[in-house]
Amino acid sequence: MDFFERQRAARSTSVRLVLLFTLAVISIVVINDVIVAILFRDAPTATIVGWLIAVTIITLLIIGGGTASKMVALRAGGAAVAQSVGATAVDPSTSDPRLRRFVNVVEEMSIASGVPMPRLFVLDQEPGINAFAAGYTPADAAVTVTSGALDRLNRDELQGVIGHEFSHVLNGDMRLNVRLIGLLNGILLLGLIGLRFLQFGGGRSRDSKNGNPLLVIAIAMVVLGFVGQFFAGLIKAAVGRQREWLADASSVQFTRQTTGLVGALKKIAGLPAGSTLSDRHGAKQVSHMLFGEGSRLSSLYATHPPLDKRIAALDPTFDPKEVARLREEYAAQQPDGMAEDATMGLSGPAPPPTPGRAESTHVDPTQISSRVGTLTADDLARGVALSQRIPADYRTLASEQSNAVPLLVAMVIDERPDVRDRQLHAVTTRLGARTAVTAARLADQLTRLDPILRLPVVALATPSLVARPQPERDALIAALDELARADSSITVFEYCMTRLIGSYLLDATSPRRRSRPGRASATAMQDAALNLLSAIAAAGNADRTAAERAFRTGLAKLLPGSSAAYNPATEMWRALDAGWDALDSLNEQNKQVLVESLVAAIADDGVITPAEAELLRTTCGLVHCPLPPLIA
Repeated sequence: MDFFERQRAARSTSVRLVLLFTLAVISIVVINDVIVAILFRDAPTATIVGWLIAVTIITLLIIGGGTASKMVALRAGGAAVAQSVGATAVDPSTSDPRLRRFVNVVEEMSIASGVPMPRLFVLDQEPGINAFAAGYTPADAAVTVTSGALDRLNRDELQGVIGHEFSHVLNGDMRLNVRLIGLLNGILLLGLIGLRFLQFGGGRSRDSKNGNPLLVIAIAMVVLGFVGQFFAGLIKAAVGRQREWLADASSVQFTRQTTGLVGALKKIAGLPAGSTLSDRHGAKQVSHMLFGEGSRLSSLYATHPPLDKRIAALDPTFDPKEVARLREEYAAQQPDGMAEDATMGLSGPAPPPTPGRAESTHVDPTQISSRVGTLTADDLARGVALSQRIPADYRTLASEQSNAVPLLVAMVIDERPDVRDRQLHAVTTRLGARTAVTAARLADQLTRLDPILRLPVVALATPSLVARPQPERDALIAALDELARADSSITVFEYCMTRLIGSYLLDATSPRRRSRPGRASATAMQDAALNLLSAIAAAGNADRTAAERAFRTGLAKLLPGSSAAYNPATEMWRALDAGWDALDSLNEQNKQVLVESLVAAIADDGVITPAEAELLRTTCGLVHCPLPPLIA
């Protein structure tokens, strides 16, 4: 199953979720009405009808209000979910060895998969081994791990867990999971309100001739609270289990080894804390998002497959009796992940990176589109290589809140004095004199970055940018656009960098709106698609004849049987800007056709250049189909 099929599957699951929620609400209303009818069975018919209408309206208002309020609370995306369960943000520039290892593993997977670096959080007071990814889009994603995961897992095991969570980022599960929290909040709110009624007035009145209204409502709400929890558990279980199987399989695909993920699952089975969270409220809220069960649940409500079955699916030689041995071993001495790293040679300095190449490399057009929205072990190895090649000063600056913006500005500062002066004036006007001075200093001090490493640096800087106030984000987008146009021309890199950053920040600003799946057809977006195809053809071919041939090759894939002239727009970048929203609104099938047509145009001459690779990856990022790096 490729990315586009998984997106269609996620859409189907979303429809199923809404249907289950609707059925749950109808069932709750019916049960509520039955309770009211029984309690008022001796009352006049008009009184019964009045109470039925009133209680039904109150029930629907509570469910709707609870759902809406939770959706609003979580509109900020992944960070809001992490903070709602008490997680602490991780500084990407941390020197703490446990946290540094966590940051490095996520950085490598982020670069390898072509998605921006997510924000990182830790549940400091949780000794159990667990993790979850939350958010609406990759740009607003947050990955949270427990302190137990950092303490007990070695690097391979932590990588297996992070791979599992990245599967949820890439497969569209995060948006579904956040919506599930909001929908179920309204149902669970009923029981809480009922208990409050009983505590603060439900039983004070002794007039029970026709029933104490508060007592009637309180009893109904408490009963419905239990009913709501029943339905909430069933819905979570129905939505979650199959996607957990897929995430386990994807983690193995990402890392090309099962020992890490199996080791993590075995440690959960053998340790007393397992994967449970001590914060029961938090565990209940995010139970369907966790790597392992956050609380002890019956099999009926379990949001994850049984632990022994998950292990056996990855390791057919697994003997359940091994769990008893692990419990004895861990009772005597709990595992230390960092110590295991030292023993296994997984700690210490990274091996020297292999020198990269900036020249063109051959490309197989039949394989690239299948890599969209996924990650293979080769991609992960390429991501690790790219991560290790990023100079230490760039990595540090990109992860620092105070220096991420000046660094990105410095990356587009021109060497020509007249252009540079105009750029620094624009920076001073839009971002302040301090940013302009720091950017100018960095532009002088930093060595020129290999073109292949520029977009990975942008990805690493994303959490620092997303965490900034909205006015500062808007000013940054405007400043970068003005800097790129300062010499009256825009290079491929300048365009890719400014548009990707702009898209990431828009995703973080309005994650719910930006994550809505598209439904448009390719013919409806024909002009935007043809402009993009022309830009790709021109980027990889200086000769017009070769560019036209590449355009026609892509056109045959994009719109079979149709004809269109290769006529690149005079202001190509402005034409592309007008079409991104339309292209992002394509449905999954037509996004796949679009990507395959671009790949066909690039592959027409049998090679892919860094400029083509940057533009293709930027396109995939802007239409929310992340693509791993093509050149290492």
